Amino acid sequence: MTIHAHPDDEASKGAPTVAKYYSEGVRTVLVCCTGGEEGDLQNPALREPGQPFHNMTPEQERAHLAIVRPEELRKSVEAIGFSALHMLGYRDSGMAGSESNNNPDCFHMADLDEAAGRLVRLIRLERPHVILTYNDDQASYPHPDHLRVHDASVLAFDRAGDPAWYPEAGEPWQPQKMYYTLWAKERILAVHEALVLKYGESPFDENWRNRPSQDHRVTTRLHIGEYLYARTQSLRAHATQVDPAAKFWFGLTDEELADVYPWEDWILAQSHHREVPEGMMETDMFVGIR
Repeated sequence: MTIHAHPDDEASKGAPTVAKYYSEGVRTVLVCCTGGEEGDLQNPALREPGQPFHNMTPEQERAHLAIVRPEELRKSVEAIGFSALHMLGYRDSGMAGSESNNNPDCFHMADLDEAAGRLVRLIRLERPHVILTYNDDQASYPHPDHLRVHDASVLAFDRAGDPAWYPEAGEPWQPQKMYYTLWAKERILAVHEALVLKYGESPFDENWRNRPSQDHRVTTRLHIGEYLYARTQSLRAHATQVDPAAKFWFGLTDEELADVYPWEDWILAQSHHREVPEGMMETDMFVGIR
Protein backbone atom coordinates (compact mmCIF):
# COMPACT_ATOMS: atom_id res chain seq x y z
CA MET A 1 0.00 0.00 0.00
CA THR A 2 1.39 3.38 -1.05
CA ILE A 3 0.03 6.54 0.58
CA HIS A 4 0.30 9.79 -1.38
CA ALA A 5 -0.87 13.36 -0.95
CA HIS A 6 -2.08 14.34 -4.44
CA PRO A 7 -2.73 12.92 -7.88
CA ASP A 8 0.70 12.84 -9.64
CA ASP A 9 2.69 12.14 -6.45
CA GLU A 10 2.36 8.42 -7.19
CA ALA A 11 4.15 9.08 -10.50
CA SER A 12 7.22 10.82 -9.09
CA LYS A 13 7.71 8.76 -5.93
CA GLY A 14 8.01 5.01 -6.27
CA ALA A 15 6.19 4.23 -9.52
CA PRO A 16 8.88 1.78 -10.76
CA THR A 17 8.90 0.01 -7.39
CA VAL A 18 5.14 -0.50 -7.55
CA ALA A 19 5.37 -1.68 -11.18
CA LYS A 20 8.07 -4.18 -10.21
CA TYR A 21 6.03 -5.79 -7.47
CA TYR A 22 2.82 -5.70 -9.48
CA SER A 23 4.60 -7.63 -12.24
CA GLU A 24 5.62 -10.20 -9.62
CA GLY A 25 2.02 -10.79 -8.56
CA VAL A 26 1.89 -8.55 -5.49
CA ARG A 27 -1.42 -6.75 -4.89
CA THR A 28 -0.62 -3.05 -5.07
CA VAL A 29 -2.89 -0.40 -3.57
CA LEU A 30 -2.78 3.39 -3.95
CA VAL A 31 -4.29 5.68 -1.33
CA CYS A 32 -4.55 9.27 -2.55
CA CYS A 33 -5.35 11.60 0.33
CA THR A 34 -6.61 14.62 -1.63
CA GLY A 35 -8.04 15.44 -5.03
CA GLY A 36 -5.32 17.92 -5.98
CA GLU A 37 -7.82 20.76 -6.16
CA GLU A 38 -5.15 23.45 -5.67
CA GLY A 39 -2.93 22.28 -8.52
CA ASP A 40 -2.16 24.74 -11.31
CA LEU A 41 -1.80 24.10 -15.02
CA GLN A 42 1.88 23.18 -15.51
CA ASN A 43 1.77 22.36 -19.22
CA PRO A 44 1.76 25.63 -21.22
CA ALA A 45 1.08 23.82 -24.49
CA LEU A 46 -2.47 23.14 -23.27
CA ARG A 47 -3.19 26.89 -23.46
CA GLU A 48 -2.42 27.08 -27.18
CA PRO A 49 -5.19 27.44 -29.83
CA GLY A 50 -7.13 24.24 -30.25
CA GLN A 51 -6.09 22.96 -26.81
CA PRO A 52 -8.46 22.43 -23.85
CA PHE A 53 -7.34 25.45 -21.82
CA HIS A 54 -7.13 28.00 -24.65
CA ASN A 55 -8.39 31.46 -23.64
CA MET A 56 -9.54 30.29 -20.20
CA THR A 57 -9.43 32.60 -17.20
CA PRO A 58 -7.61 31.33 -14.08
CA GLU A 59 -10.99 30.54 -12.53
CA GLN A 60 -12.05 28.56 -15.60
CA GLU A 61 -8.73 26.71 -15.60
CA ARG A 62 -9.18 25.69 -11.97
CA ALA A 63 -12.72 24.48 -12.64
CA HIS A 64 -11.62 22.46 -15.67
CA LEU A 65 -8.67 20.97 -13.79
CA ALA A 66 -11.12 19.61 -11.21
CA ILE A 67 -12.85 17.75 -14.04
CA VAL A 68 -9.80 16.30 -15.80
CA ARG A 69 -7.48 15.43 -12.91
CA PRO A 70 -9.45 12.37 -11.74
CA GLU A 71 -9.19 10.93 -15.26
CA GLU A 72 -5.45 11.67 -15.31
CA LEU A 73 -5.10 9.76 -12.05
CA ARG A 74 -7.02 6.81 -13.50
CA LYS A 75 -4.64 6.68 -16.47
CA SER A 76 -1.63 6.90 -14.17
CA VAL A 77 -2.92 4.05 -12.00
CA GLU A 78 -3.31 1.92 -15.13
CA ALA A 79 0.17 2.83 -16.39
CA ILE A 80 1.88 1.90 -13.13
CA GLY A 81 -0.13 -1.21 -12.42
CA PHE A 82 -2.05 -0.55 -9.22
CA SER A 83 -4.55 -3.22 -8.27
CA ALA A 84 -6.79 -0.72 -6.45
CA LEU A 85 -7.20 3.01 -5.86
CA HIS A 86 -8.76 4.56 -2.77
CA MET A 87 -9.40 8.29 -2.32
CA LEU A 88 -9.11 9.30 1.33
CA GLY A 89 -11.53 12.16 0.74
CA TYR A 90 -9.76 15.32 1.84
CA ARG A 91 -9.30 18.56 -0.07
CA ASP A 92 -5.90 19.74 -1.30
CA SER A 93 -4.43 22.21 1.22
CA GLY A 94 -2.31 24.11 -1.29
CA MET A 95 1.24 25.30 -0.72
CA ALA A 96 2.38 26.37 2.75
CA GLY A 97 1.10 29.83 3.66
CA SER A 98 -1.62 29.93 1.02
CA GLU A 99 -5.18 30.92 1.87
CA SER A 100 -6.39 27.43 1.02
CA ASN A 101 -4.54 26.12 4.10
CA ASN A 102 -7.48 27.42 6.13
CA ASN A 103 -10.19 25.57 4.24
CA PRO A 104 -11.94 23.39 6.85
CA ASP A 105 -12.17 20.51 4.37
CA CYS A 106 -8.45 20.43 3.52
CA PHE A 107 -6.09 17.70 4.68
CA HIS A 108 -3.93 20.17 6.61
CA MET A 109 -6.92 21.06 8.82
CA ALA A 110 -8.09 17.48 9.32
CA ASP A 111 -8.16 15.99 12.79
CA LEU A 112 -5.12 13.71 12.87
CA ASP A 113 -6.88 10.92 14.74
CA GLU A 114 -9.70 10.97 12.19
CA ALA A 115 -7.27 10.94 9.25
CA ALA A 116 -5.37 8.03 10.77
CA GLY A 117 -8.69 6.26 11.31
CA ARG A 118 -9.56 6.54 7.63
CA LEU A 119 -6.20 4.98 6.78
CA VAL A 120 -6.69 2.25 9.39
CA ARG A 121 -10.00 1.33 7.78
CA LEU A 122 -8.26 0.90 4.41
CA ILE A 123 -5.36 -1.03 5.93
CA ARG A 124 -7.79 -3.44 7.58
CA LEU A 125 -9.71 -3.75 4.32
CA GLU A 126 -6.70 -4.34 2.06
CA ARG A 127 -4.43 -6.08 4.63
CA PRO A 128 -1.08 -4.97 3.18
CA HIS A 129 2.20 -6.38 4.44
CA VAL A 130 4.16 -3.28 3.39
CA ILE A 131 3.29 0.43 3.65
CA LEU A 132 5.11 3.07 1.57
CA THR A 133 4.76 6.66 2.77
CA TYR A 134 6.60 9.97 3.09
CA ASN A 135 9.81 10.74 4.92
CA ASP A 136 9.85 12.19 8.42
CA ASP A 137 12.40 14.78 7.21
CA GLN A 138 10.72 16.92 4.54
CA ALA A 139 12.65 20.15 5.10
CA SER A 140 13.39 20.42 1.38
CA TYR A 141 9.68 20.43 0.42
CA PRO A 142 7.46 21.09 3.46
CA HIS A 143 4.09 20.90 1.71
CA PRO A 144 1.34 20.76 4.37
CA ASP A 145 -0.29 17.71 2.78
CA HIS A 146 2.99 15.82 2.54
CA LEU A 147 3.66 16.46 6.21
CA ARG A 148 0.14 15.26 7.02
CA VAL A 149 0.62 12.09 4.98
CA HIS A 150 3.63 11.19 7.10
CA ASP A 151 1.96 11.91 10.43
CA ALA A 152 -1.27 10.07 9.60
CA SER A 153 0.58 7.10 8.09
CA VAL A 154 2.74 6.58 11.17
CA LEU A 155 -0.29 6.60 13.45
CA ALA A 156 -2.22 4.26 11.15
CA PHE A 157 0.68 1.80 10.98
CA ASP A 158 0.87 1.74 14.79
CA ARG A 159 -2.88 1.47 15.35
CA ALA A 160 -4.15 -0.79 12.57
CA GLY A 161 -3.24 -3.94 14.48
CA ASP A 162 -4.59 -2.74 17.83
CA PRO A 163 -8.25 -3.71 18.44
CA ALA A 164 -8.59 -0.87 20.94
CA TRP A 165 -8.30 1.68 18.13
CA TYR A 166 -11.18 2.27 15.74
CA PRO A 167 -13.13 -0.93 16.57
CA GLU A 168 -15.72 0.06 13.96
CA ALA A 169 -13.07 0.03 11.19
CA GLY A 170 -12.80 -3.73 10.72
CA GLU A 171 -10.71 -6.62 12.00
CA PRO A 172 -7.24 -5.56 13.21
CA TRP A 173 -4.37 -6.04 10.78
CA GLN A 174 -0.72 -5.27 11.45
CA PRO A 175 1.42 -4.43 8.40
CA GLN A 176 4.91 -5.87 8.71
CA LYS A 177 6.98 -2.99 7.35
CA MET A 178 6.78 0.73 6.68
CA TYR A 179 9.13 2.52 4.30
CA TYR A 180 9.81 6.20 3.62
CA THR A 181 10.38 7.57 0.12
CA LEU A 182 13.67 9.28 -0.66
CA TRP A 183 15.34 10.93 -3.63
CA ALA A 184 18.92 10.04 -2.79
CA LYS A 185 21.47 12.79 -3.32
CA GLU A 186 23.62 10.25 -5.14
CA ARG A 187 20.79 9.89 -7.65
CA ILE A 188 20.26 13.64 -8.03
CA LEU A 189 23.95 14.23 -8.71
CA ALA A 190 24.20 11.31 -11.14
CA VAL A 191 21.21 12.53 -13.15
CA HIS A 192 22.50 16.12 -13.04
CA GLU A 193 25.88 15.07 -14.46
CA ALA A 194 24.23 13.01 -17.20
CA LEU A 195 22.02 15.95 -18.20
CA VAL A 196 25.00 18.33 -18.31
CA LEU A 197 26.87 15.84 -20.47
CA LYS A 198 23.89 15.54 -22.83
CA TYR A 199 22.68 19.15 -22.99
CA GLY A 200 25.39 21.29 -21.45
CA GLU A 201 23.01 22.27 -18.66
CA SER A 202 20.74 20.78 -16.02
CA PRO A 203 17.55 21.81 -14.19
CA PHE A 204 19.10 20.52 -10.96
CA ASP A 205 20.46 23.86 -9.78
CA GLU A 206 22.62 24.61 -6.74
CA ASN A 207 19.60 24.51 -4.44
CA TRP A 208 19.03 20.91 -5.49
CA ARG A 209 22.67 19.90 -5.47
CA ASN A 210 23.43 21.52 -2.11
CA ARG A 211 20.57 19.96 -0.20
CA PRO A 212 21.69 18.04 2.88
CA SER A 213 22.14 14.38 2.09
CA GLN A 214 20.04 11.69 3.72
CA ASP A 215 21.78 8.91 1.81
CA HIS A 216 23.18 7.51 5.06
CA ARG A 217 19.61 6.61 6.03
CA VAL A 218 18.99 4.41 2.98
CA THR A 219 18.32 0.83 4.04
CA THR A 220 16.78 -0.55 0.87
CA ARG A 221 17.88 -0.25 -2.76
CA LEU A 222 15.72 -1.84 -5.43
CA HIS A 223 16.93 -2.44 -8.97
CA ILE A 224 14.09 -1.05 -11.09
CA GLY A 225 15.79 -0.17 -14.38
CA GLU A 226 13.39 -2.24 -16.46
CA TYR A 227 10.38 -0.60 -14.76
CA LEU A 228 11.25 3.04 -15.38
CA TYR A 229 8.56 3.06 -18.07
CA ALA A 230 6.01 3.23 -15.23
CA ARG A 231 7.42 6.53 -14.02
CA THR A 232 7.50 8.01 -17.51
CA GLN A 233 4.04 6.85 -18.56
CA SER A 234 2.42 7.86 -15.29
CA LEU A 235 4.02 11.32 -15.40
CA ARG A 236 2.75 11.78 -18.96
CA ALA A 237 -0.71 10.66 -17.84
CA HIS A 238 -0.85 13.77 -15.65
CA ALA A 239 -0.82 15.99 -18.73
CA THR A 240 -2.01 19.12 -16.92
CA GLN A 241 0.56 18.81 -14.13
CA VAL A 242 3.71 17.83 -16.01
CA ASP A 243 5.29 19.72 -18.91
CA PRO A 244 6.27 17.07 -21.51
CA ALA A 245 9.20 19.31 -22.52
CA ALA A 246 10.64 19.45 -18.99
CA LYS A 247 14.20 18.13 -18.85
CA PHE A 248 13.71 17.70 -15.11
CA TRP A 249 11.44 14.73 -15.83
CA PHE A 250 12.17 13.71 -19.41
CA GLY A 251 15.68 14.94 -20.19
CA LEU A 252 16.93 11.35 -20.11
CA THR A 253 15.19 8.45 -21.80
CA ASP A 254 14.26 5.44 -19.69
CA GLU A 255 17.23 3.59 -21.16
CA GLU A 256 19.63 6.45 -20.38
CA LEU A 257 18.31 6.79 -16.84
CA ALA A 258 18.66 3.04 -16.32
CA ASP A 259 22.33 3.34 -17.28
CA VAL A 260 22.86 6.30 -14.96
CA TYR A 261 20.88 5.20 -11.87
CA PRO A 262 18.76 2.03 -12.14
CA TRP A 263 17.64 2.01 -8.50
CA GLU A 264 15.02 3.39 -6.16
CA ASP A 265 16.07 4.05 -2.59
CA TRP A 266 13.95 3.63 0.52
CA ILE A 267 14.25 4.04 4.27
CA LEU A 268 12.90 1.17 6.37
CA ALA A 269 11.23 3.16 9.15
CA GLN A 270 9.47 0.39 11.09
CA SER A 271 9.51 -3.38 10.88
CA HIS A 272 7.80 -6.24 12.68
CA HIS A 273 9.81 -8.71 10.64
CA ARG A 274 13.37 -10.00 10.70
CA GLU A 275 15.58 -7.56 8.83
CA VAL A 276 18.74 -8.16 6.83
CA PRO A 277 21.98 -8.26 8.85
CA GLU A 278 23.25 -4.90 10.06
CA GLY A 279 25.35 -3.14 7.47
CA MET A 280 23.80 -4.96 4.51
CA MET A 281 21.58 -3.18 1.99
CA GLU A 282 18.12 -4.70 1.62
CA THR A 283 17.25 -5.47 -2.02
CA ASP A 284 13.69 -6.79 -1.60
CA MET A 285 10.95 -5.27 0.55
CA PHE A 286 9.27 -8.66 0.89
CA VAL A 287 12.30 -10.72 1.90
CA GLY A 288 11.10 -13.30 4.42
CA ILE A 289 7.46 -12.26 4.00
CA ARG A 290 6.55 -14.15 0.83
